[in-house]
Amino acid sequence: MRRLLVIIAAVAMSAVGAVAQESRSEISLQGTGFFTRDSTGNGNLQRSTETGGFIVGYRYHINRWLSAEGNYGFDRNTQEYFGSFGESRVQANVHAVTGDMVVNLPLPIRRIRTYALAGGGGLIFDPTGNFGGSVPGASSQGRGAFLYGVGADYVLTHHFSLRAEYRGFVYKSPDFGLRALNTDTWTHTAQPSAGIVFRF
Repeated sequence: MRRLLVIIAAVAMSAVGAVAQESRSEISLQGTGFFTRDSTGNGNLQRSTETGGFIVGYRYHINRWLSAEGNYGFDRNTQEYFGSFGESRVQANVHAVTGDMVVNLPLPIRRIRTYALAGGGGLIFDPTGNFGGSVPGASSQGRGAFLYGVGADYVLTHHFSLRAEYRGFVYKSPDFGLRALNTDTWTHTAQPSAGIVFRF
């Protein structure tokens, strides 16, 4: 009986040690680009300036193949509208809050870990009110978004990796609550990024 208890204790300690070494959690910080396709509708043409920003995220590895992830991203750009009213510009901070599932794709190259992701969330367009980039009556507006992407991590050490990633957002073009700026169309934003990952 004593020997059996010793064996059970040894197995339990080994299991705890293995879980501790597995490092299921990671946080990431990436610099991003933010490139949005033009939209046309209701007699209006909408363009967005190209810009850069950042994204911070937390990823939990459920198992070897599957992970769950939450991210916050920030960018600032200007939405330009052209129509019968002439030209209008709205500069806005863009906050992206998203959640997704990540499928880890094994490669024969030992230090490179590839993955694909899909999920959703929201983009919040918040006008800055800065001179030359404001329209009277423009207000903050949230848009639901579908998210997809692919990426790769290059493992530096057990705890640190470099990450290169591409994310795509599909969502309804913002109009800041102003009927005159509405295109009633869907648009797409490409968000390439690169940064560092800390795994723990």
